[in-house]
Amino acid sequence: MTWSRALKEAARSGLAIERTKLTPLIAVRGSAGVAIVIGLCLWRGDPTLAVSSAFGAFAAGIVTFQRSMRPRPVLALAVAGALAVSTFLGYLAAAHVAAFVLLLAGWTFLAGMAWAVGPISGLVGTQTVAIMLVTVTLPTSVLGALEHAALIFFGGLVQATLIVVFPVRPWGIQRDALADALAAEADYARRLRHDPVAPFDPSPLMDARLASAVTPRQAKRRPAQLHGPRGLAERVRPLLASLADPVIGAPLEGPERDRARDLLGAAATVLDAVAHAVRHAKPVRLPPEAMATLEVPATGPMLQGAARRAAYRLISLLADAVELTDEPVQATRPTTEAERGHLLRPSIPRLVPAALRALHREARWSSHIFRHALRVCAVAAAGFLLGTALPFGHGYWAPLASVMVMRPDFAQTYSRGVARFTGTLVGVTAGGAVMALAHPGEYVSAGLAVVCVWLMYLLMRTGFSVTSACVAAYVVFLLGIAGEGWEQTVQERIVLTLAGGLLAMLSYALFPAWETPKLRDRLAAWLAANGRYALAVFEACAHPAERRPRQVREALLDARAARLAWEESEARAEKEPVRHRGLSLTSAKAASAALATMGRVTMILEAHLPDKDAEPSAGAAAFAAELRPSLERAVQAVRDGEPLNWSALRAVWEQWDTEAESEGVALRVADLLLDALDDLAEALSTGTIPQPQ
Repeated sequence: MTWSRALKEAARSGLAIERTKLTPLIAVRGSAGVAIVIGLCLWRGDPTLAVSSAFGAFAAGIVTFQRSMRPRPVLALAVAGALAVSTFLGYLAAAHVAAFVLLLAGWTFLAGMAWAVGPISGLVGTQTVAIMLVTVTLPTSVLGALEHAALIFFGGLVQATLIVVFPVRPWGIQRDALADALAAEADYARRLRHDPVAPFDPSPLMDARLASAVTPRQAKRRPAQLHGPRGLAERVRPLLASLADPVIGAPLEGPERDRARDLLGAAATVLDAVAHAVRHAKPVRLPPEAMATLEVPATGPMLQGAARRAAYRLISLLADAVELTDEPVQATRPTTEAERGHLLRPSIPRLVPAALRALHREARWSSHIFRHALRVCAVAAAGFLLGTALPFGHGYWAPLASVMVMRPDFAQTYSRGVARFTGTLVGVTAGGAVMALAHPGEYVSAGLAVVCVWLMYLLMRTGFSVTSACVAAYVVFLLGIAGEGWEQTVQERIVLTLAGGLLAMLSYALFPAWETPKLRDRLAAWLAANGRYALAVFEACAHPAERRPRQVREALLDARAARLAWEESEARAEKEPVRHRGLSLTSAKAASAALATMGRVTMILEAHLPDKDAEPSAGAAAFAAELRPSLERAVQAVRDGEPLNWSALRAVWEQWDTEAESEGVALRVADLLLDALDDLAEALSTGTIPQPQ
């Protein structure tokens, strides 16, 4: 992609406004926290304190709107504590430019590295840098620093208290994640009716698994509806794929295919009904037609072989899902010993070692997180010095704009930069017009600031340009409380925001961290994870008595994580203005299709694993034995850009096919797996997109 096209796509993405579900009650609660803090400070008669203290409640409210499975009060208190520390340190160094620049550079570097821990940590780090920059213009005595830091923390405490006292839809995030997973499977079942090898995005299932991890205290209060449906959804998906597959399941044409389509449609209806019940905490309502379809016809079973087994298991699991979801919606039940040890979410103190390991893992020159930290560190220091040198007040707005738009990847940084400037232009123009025409007093300005906060919370997920406009107007009214002239505010805000956005964009052009050269490594990691999953499944077929379900499950989760890492990397690379280095985007898409097919056929075999008392399979054992070294060679070949060779594995399969007395599911899946691997080899050599088998 050329630079001109990349910039055009980034600008279009930044200015896009999305339609999304609004949450007015939660927005009212968040803006009420800001209003309480501002009101208390104005009641004390100190407008300057009102301006500074509002940042704590404002930033804590922003973080609690992020998609996180952790309790919202914990997030509010965590960000308030971090903001208080950054505020206090900023006050201590604000009187000396050199000391403040050094502090700003070091703190910004740590905030940039926080993205290694997770997006919420990265956002919190960004907020702390923003607050540190704002404190430059405020009093610098130690006592004043402590007072302002305490008020910042008090703002977060108010937000946390409001969340506890006025809960809005408790367990809503967990319910939505589980309902989205069930709805995604319902959509998958409908698409399988028309496309037997339709792709499936496992991200909703991964989110549902993340949402199901709770602390021991949460486990005691978790609604009964959130206990079982996720595990059943995980087991339903391979059965849907197995039933629809034309090789393993029902034939492409004929009465069996018609029966499979009817079952898939009924399964989609049931899954949608369960998803609706989970999302809204209501009983399951099923149409009679779906119930009739899920019963065995009076004429007897119409499906044969593996398709019949998949259909019976599917009907049984759907009945279990309805039964589990139909428990009293407000009921809770004590957790078992196994549940207490499964998917246990660590507490905040126990996250510290994991966070330190993540930081250590990313502390290398090739890491895009490390390069982002260096980049944002240099830009913040340069922006502060530039803003100080320019003949404006509020020079911190230049580095503030840079820090708020910069992200570890190119596309987000540029799109957010365009959105930030556009939104700021609209916001300060609208806010300045109101200030010029109405000349509001401090209490009216405070009310208008709270309204802007409410609009920002309400429209947060519609687009960054919209929220930037609300924030810009909020700042105009907030500074109006302290008597700042609106004319100067508008001029400063626009010029310095433009300067900060240009600095952020220029930094990525001069010191990039492109994702495109890393595509081969990401693809090799996905192939290795898929290979471990396939090995676990075939070894379970080879030695049923030694089968360990947990081993297969963990291999599947690793394969999903590797696929997600690949898809994120490919999406970033597709928007970068660089030519491919070793792997073109066409080849990347072709290879992605082949590896997705590899994962799908392995999942189908997982749905038909033999019982522990079944006879061992010598053919599956020989296939697994050759698959391991073949995969090791292939993974290295992908990284080195060399051709793939699956001839040895094909020879083992042909011998298995010759010696097999009957054609079993494992033999057919092995054939499909080899076809997918051949497609991968062709994709990496020619870039031709293979058709999923």
